[in-house]
Amino acid sequence: MDAGIQGVALQELAVIPADGGPVLRMLRPDWPLFAGFGELYFSEVAPGAVKAWKRHSRQTQHLAVPVGRLKLVIYDARPGSASFGRIGEYILGRPDCYRLLRIPPGLWYGFTAIGPEKTLICNCADLPHDPAESTRKPWNSLDIPYSFASSEKNV
Repeated sequence: MDAGIQGVALQELAVIPADGGPVLRMLRPDWPLFAGFGELYFSEVAPGAVKAWKRHSRQTQHLAVPVGRLKLVIYDARPGSASFGRIGEYILGRPDCYRLLRIPPGLWYGFTAIGPEKTLICNCADLPHDPAESTRKPWNSLDIPYSFASSEKNV
């Protein structure tokens, strides 16, 4: 489900065949989705684990999943947003959903690894990490109209 959340963008990414294994393109400064560089990091998610909910006040996220599969959920609670109250679900990962997802500031997001293997997320944020500019809620928060309840491991 993609509810057309204002500011969220999704772009297919190239998987370039090469001897010994493919090259996975993620982000270039001349692409329209690029919002700047602050920090690049990887996050591993165990099968069935849920990492939710988080919201950044200033930072834009650029996420791709080169290993495994992920269901990422976005909730728009921004007052005045054209997509206020909407939920968007995005499947990211290989082999068939290698994509770049841009999440602008102000949106709640969370994710769960789907499938039998660990999932590796790469995030190229436009600002360096600053714990003071993000807010968290538990994965089962009643403030967000979405349930990850079918997952076994929640963090």
